[in-house]
Amino acid sequence: MSSSLENKEFEFGREMRRALDESAANLPAPTTARLAAARQAALARKKAEPVFVRAPALAAAGVGSLAGAPSPLPARRRSALGRFALAWPLAALVAGLFAIAYFEDQQRTAELADIDAAMLSDDLPLTAYLDHGFNAYLTRAH
Repeated sequence: MSSSLENKEFEFGREMRRALDESAANLPAPTTARLAAARQAALARKKAEPVFVRAPALAAAGVGSLAGAPSPLPARRRSALGRFALAWPLAALVAGLFAIAYFEDQQRTAELADIDAAMLSDDLPLTAYLDHGFNAYLTRAH
């Protein structure tokens, strides 16, 4: 984004904030009291966000953390496992696509072989298949 566009957006935001502040200052006292009570009620009903606290782990191999839980995997190991967890579905998808393509190719080859075998073992001469009046030939022959 260009800096002039950013400046215009920043200026618009500042003007909007100023206008909202002015209109909020002009609200009657009972309205502002009701809005403040509604805000307090909403904040009281809001679920507390979970706070994650990491317990320090001992550096010795095979020793659990201070809380008695097993120690987490080292960061390098975790990232390698994470990369594997992301890569195996992609590898399975690619392998599946290759398997489907191979199966379809085998099916098409078998169908073409069946057609060739039927043409070569038929009583009809091969030139009849190239003739534009082939349908007429078939209707006269039967």
